[in-house]
Amino acid sequence: MIEPAIIKEKLDVYNIRKQFPFLSREVKGHPLVYFDNAATSQKPESVINALVEYYSSFNANIHRGIHTVAEEATAAYENSRDTVKNYINAPTREQIIFTSGTTEGINLVAQTWGRANLKKGDEILVSEMEHHSNIVPWYIISQEKGCTIKVVPITENGELDLNAYASLLNEKTKLVAITHASNALGTINPVNKISELAHKAGAVILIDGAQSTVHLDIDVQEIGCDFFVFSSHKVYGPTGVGVLYGKLNLLQEMPVYQGGGEMIKDVGFEKITYNDLPYKFEAGTPNIADVIAFKTALEFTTKTGKNLIRKHEEELLHYATNALEEIPGLKIIGKAKEKVSLISFVIENVHPQDIGILLDNKGVAVRTGHHCAQPLMDCYRIPGTTRASFAVYNTIDEIDVLVKALHKAIKMLS
Repeated sequence: MIEPAIIKEKLDVYNIRKQFPFLSREVKGHPLVYFDNAATSQKPESVINALVEYYSSFNANIHRGIHTVAEEATAAYENSRDTVKNYINAPTREQIIFTSGTTEGINLVAQTWGRANLKKGDEILVSEMEHHSNIVPWYIISQEKGCTIKVVPITENGELDLNAYASLLNEKTKLVAITHASNALGTINPVNKISELAHKAGAVILIDGAQSTVHLDIDVQEIGCDFFVFSSHKVYGPTGVGVLYGKLNLLQEMPVYQGGGEMIKDVGFEKITYNDLPYKFEAGTPNIADVIAFKTALEFTTKTGKNLIRKHEEELLHYATNALEEIPGLKIIGKAKEKVSLISFVIENVHPQDIGILLDNKGVAVRTGHHCAQPLMDCYRIPGTTRASFAVYNTIDEIDVLVKALHKAIKMLS
């Protein structure tokens, strides 16, 4: 069990920054200001050291070896599963499936639960603010099965229209797939209520937690979702690792996803017996080193204190919102009452890509484009936005650098 930090009044952000070697670099002669955290977060030295330690001290394949090093690697890998279980308050460790990321988790559900349960005439509900990863897998399975995708609209402020959502639910609704927090708007959706309404309609619900898990306390039992997916690399962990949580009865009933080693008990040419959960869905040699380091990343957030982190990020969001709103011609896209710490904006008569290039010349890293949310951009009738997303190690001073650089960029492009 990870022991949380003693709650202090304020996060010591400058001490936190010392733990991230990446933040000391320069870009084009300027100290780096990294505001692309919604795409991927940087890694503390403890996570980097965990990767080095595995490869230096106990690099071995897991689960099948009986020698000492293999047993050490297996124990470390399975300790990560227990840490994830506690982090999201899953009932059992068997419900934690390691994947390559959020995208694979959604595809796994679509290709197993979806293929086994969806049929012609069924309806799948997604929202206008979904990432492509929570649209395309459902499109693929709907084309195969003859299902219909229904879209829950959003308000001008970027909030989910709950009345429209409730009206779309009916006896044909078999699956609801909704993001917990929008990667393009920052909107935090009321997933507890969304799950409750889905279940009343008899539907299964999947929550995309890619953007929420790093910012919010996650309790899958309280949310009541049937599936929850998220990625390590957005929670200060390595890339190439993700988690699928599922309710036990659903995971047990779902057919296997991939065939190979580890996901079997007995193999013959006439009959194959598949393994128990969670290994039933973890074929082949997994991403051992990164799964082990993922545990260290979760320990970092817990020991730092998620309440402290959240308070710090809220201060950054509030400060940045006020500062950006004072810039003539700048419009923030997504003004939900509940947001994670990111801001998307457009500037009148200026393309986001041009802004991104000029900011990069000042050492400020932001994301520009449609953010893998083209339907959302179509909803706002814009080609894309500039997005600044904040993390535990960002500072008010860095926001001042962003604002100053924006003023210069706009002047150059006017």
